[in-house]
Formats: sequence, C-alpha cells, structure tokens
Amino acid sequence: MTLRTAIIHEWLAEYAGSERVVEQMLELWPEAQLHALVDVLPPEQRGWLSGRTVRTSFIQRLPFAARRFRGYLPLFPLAVEQFDLNAYDLVVSSHHCVAKGALVRADQVHVSYVHSPMRYAWDLQHQYLAGRGVKAWLRRQLARPVLHRLRQWDVLSANRVDAFVANSRCVAERIWRCWRREAEVVYPPVDVAAFTPGTAPREDWYLHAGRLVSYKRADVVVAAFARMPSKRLLVVGDGPELAGLRRVAPANVTFLGRLPFEQLRDHLRRCRALIFAAEEDFGILPVEAMACGTPVLAYGRGGATETVIPELSGLHFPSQEPAAVMQAIDRFEQDGAGFDATRIRAHALQFAPEHFRTQFAAVVDRAIDARGRR
Repeated sequence: MTLRTAIIHEWLAEYAGSERVVEQMLELWPEAQLHALVDVLPPEQRGWLSGRTVRTSFIQRLPFAARRFRGYLPLFPLAVEQFDLNAYDLVVSSHHCVAKGALVRADQVHVSYVHSPMRYAWDLQHQYLAGRGVKAWLRRQLARPVLHRLRQWDVLSANRVDAFVANSRCVAERIWRCWRREAEVVYPPVDVAAFTPGTAPREDWYLHAGRLVSYKRADVVVAAFARMPSKRLLVVGDGPELAGLRRVAPANVTFLGRLPFEQLRDHLRRCRALIFAAEEDFGILPVEAMACGTPVLAYGRGGATETVIPELSGLHFPSQEPAAVMQAIDRFEQDGAGFDATRIRAHALQFAPEHFRTQFAAVVDRAIDARGRR
C-alpha cells in the first residue's frame, strides 16, 4: 500500500544543508506533496525540485515576505498550523523552527527530522538578544515575551509527533532537554561522491572555509596564525566578518573570497588540513573535507565530536582560543604522518545519501508499524 505523504519544510530560500535533507526525502517519497511557509528559492537553485509545486502558507503573501519573511517569526506557529494535511496518511517534517507543529489527525503518522530545536528561543536566546544601545534594548523588550510564547508552543507541539529523528547526538540531547522526547540519530546526507581525493601532492598550508559570520570563529583561527608567522593559512568564504578579519590578518593569511565548487574542492584536496573552529549541530564541511581524504582539526563540541575521529580523521581542540588551535596544529604536525587519506575517506563514506535514505526510511517504517499496533 502506497501511503499518501506530505513533507513539511520551514522555508525555501537557498539550497543548503536542510534542503539537501528534503531532497533525499523526496527521493524516498517522490509523489509526496512539499509544503513550506515561504518559497523564495531562486530559479538557478530549483533543479533538485524537478518541477514540483510547493504549497506555501499565508506568510508568502504578506508584505516584504520575499526578503524579510523571518521578521514574521511570531506568526510562524499559526502559519504551519494552517496547512490542511487531511488528505495524507504520512507527514514528514524537516524541522529547525516550527515544521514539527503541523496539525495531524490521530490516525496519521508524523515523523520529524530535527536539525535543531529553535536555538534562538532556547539555549541561544541570550546571545540572540545581546548588544548595547537603545536599539538592542528595545529589541530585547519586544523579543522576550515573543520568545517566551514560542517556547510554550514549541513544547506543546512536540506532542503532535510520533517519532523524532535527530541529525546528531548533540541535537538528540537538545531535543530531550527542550521537549523531553527521545530521538533516534540519523546523520544528514553529504555528497561524498562529489568530494574525492585529488592526485596532486599535499601543500604546506592550512585551510579555513565557510561563511564568515561570528559563530564560525574564523577570528580565532586567524589570531592563531598571527602567532605562527612561519605557517600559512588560506581562508575561503565571504560574509560580514571579512572586512574586520582583513584588517587584523598578518601576511601569512590569504583571503580568497567565495569560490565555486570546483575550486573549493581543489583547495580541500591540496591543503595540509582543514581547521574548523565552529560549534555546529552537525557540520557538513568537515565531512566533505574527509571525503577528499583531508584531516580535520576541529573544535571539540557539537557534531564535530561525532564526525571527526581522533587519530583516524583528525584532532579536536578543547576551546575556541588561538592557543588551543596552535596546540592542535603542533600535535598534528608531530603525528600527521599517521593520517591516511584512504582511511579518512572510508570513514566519510558512512555519511553518503544512500545511508541516510536507508536509515531514515527504517525509522519511518517502525513508526508506521507502531501506529498499526496501537
């Protein structure tokens, strides 16, 4: 029996990590109807949708929604509850904000893949509201009651889900802390087939890559290399931190800006190691680097503790401080000969899309069977 299936995603604004998860969900259920609060995905990024129509919410029709839809956050719970899902047997949500809150009947099965509970309403609220001055003060006064109501709704709506799936163990722990629900872990899909080892020898420089925003902590990596003038760092990416980083960067740090895929892959293949200083829920870039056979020196919090395995695929450093990065590089250069590109890539292959599809489909099947036994 083919189950009529709906997939709920918060918004379609770019083809990024959560959209790659939805892409694999559509591979599993190609006849599913995709829903999103807002669809502003540019034409050049829509190929993975294969011409599918996307059912959107009333947020899509509000003023300035095309560019400023996130400003309607207080309306998101109402918007996701307005989706009429009565025609479906199975509801699958891709959640990092409100998708899990869709209303379902008692006889429907709802499985939610959670990238994270909405962190700006929970453990990152204070960072989100930080700042000085009248504008920041006013934002805090307005946002605090909104976030309080969002947390209440967030806990209540967790009861609408039959089975939770987390994209990492740290997210599963956050799900338990916020909602008191258990979650199975299924790592998100990474296109490891596109990131393969190169044939050129490794070169004597390190790489930092990614959008240059504050939480990625490129500043820590740049500061570490300022104290190591004999070592080279290449920085790939752009963002609001770029200008400030350029001002303080020493001569041994080179900024390359945003690179097309082929050039990024080439740098991942040729660098001595990738340095990853962010705390991510999962972190796709380290896995892409490892698929190229490249070791990763990662901050030892979040998803990197699950993907970067010491002595096999890289090293962890204990704090987001320049001294910790420097010590990790010293350890790596002492032991670097022990890292084998073939073994590193073999480790990365467990994150291939086909593994995601197999594991996620098994969770959904178990949820359907459990509903049938009730």
